[in-house]
Amino acid sequence: MAKKCIGVLTSGGDCPGLNAVIRGVVKTSNQLGYDCVGFLQGYEGLHDPVRYKTLTPKNTTGILNQGGTILGSTNKGRFAATVGVSDRVEIEPELLAGVQTTVEQLGIEGLVCVGGDGSLAIAQQFHEYGIPVIGVPKTIDNDLSATAFTFGFDSAIECATNALDRLHTTAASHGRIMVLEVMGRHAGWIALHAGIAGGGDVILIPEIPWTWENVCHKILSRESQGKQFTLVVVAEGAMLPGGYSVASEQTGAQAHLGGIGQVVAEEIEHRLHRETRVCVLGHLQRGGAPTTFDRVLATQYGAHAVRLIVEGKLGEMVCYQPPDINSVPITEAVNQLRQVDPDSSAVQAARALGISFGNNTGDASPFTSRVKSRVQVANHDVTSDTAMTLDAAEAALASSL
Repeated sequence: MAKKCIGVLTSGGDCPGLNAVIRGVVKTSNQLGYDCVGFLQGYEGLHDPVRYKTLTPKNTTGILNQGGTILGSTNKGRFAATVGVSDRVEIEPELLAGVQTTVEQLGIEGLVCVGGDGSLAIAQQFHEYGIPVIGVPKTIDNDLSATAFTFGFDSAIECATNALDRLHTTAASHGRIMVLEVMGRHAGWIALHAGIAGGGDVILIPEIPWTWENVCHKILSRESQGKQFTLVVVAEGAMLPGGYSVASEQTGAQAHLGGIGQVVAEEIEHRLHRETRVCVLGHLQRGGAPTTFDRVLATQYGAHAVRLIVEGKLGEMVCYQPPDINSVPITEAVNQLRQVDPDSSAVQAARALGISFGNNTGDASPFTSRVKSRVQVANHDVTSDTAMTLDAAEAALASSL
């Protein structure tokens, strides 16, 4: 009789902790008498051609503290099931049938799918088709609903906080305004937590509309108190006044966000005539070893995913509901994003510390937003998902100089 088998794959953008999940799946499977196979390059390894390797405790030794994923990952591919937020794209039936054949031929009783909202949307369609899956939430943005934290988030805010610590000393030495752009397409969790931990003075996130007037007012207020430098933390998905995000490029239905840090820095420098510099962390937030918290969380996720398969609880996503690791239907995880509540205790604590979110009432001054007026006049600069390209945003600034 063939030995029972569990499969695992990592999909979407990489982040610290993926290897810890894989290790957790492999070691738990081994303890319970299951073989384990890992599919290469995410969902792409499941079909035409099938690419996988046998995973054992021996060949996964030493990966706990490694960043990235030993299985590889694919952010774009034939199985893409979402475009933007809450939009569903049906996976082609022949692909689903091919995956089901692969799973049956390998004797896989459950497939552990590690990924973010898009990757879990694929897993949801697998489940609806009858393919046995368990979801594991992964995203540095921490924007998946039904779980308090996703692994990768703690490592990302550690990276961003370290960057702010370093920027603080150079900003103070030269009396500069430093703008740090961090990841966070739809949610400002990284900017919020790193901004608090790293001593930020202004935090700009997608969930809280802000104005140039209030940002500049905060900087001038600090100067009036003898503080000649300011740290601004901005999430890549924060909307410019007027409701538009900044995209580095548009290569399909979903824009690649990035560049808002440069726009914010240039606008502040133009308005206040203060030396302003920008630092974009980008993929530094995705790389490197996971923090202790992420190692523990990811390991628990992997172990719990296997237990769910053994218990026959398929179509679930493991989740962290402090203090326990539980599970919820995958549907609950992909139906909506988990965003920062503007009235949350973290935001209230930040405000109590004097941190500005750029929307403080009573702070407005007679500045006008040149970017906003430019966007309203030239709608052709705005892409289908209300994102301006970086070139368009910079042109908007230059047009009124």
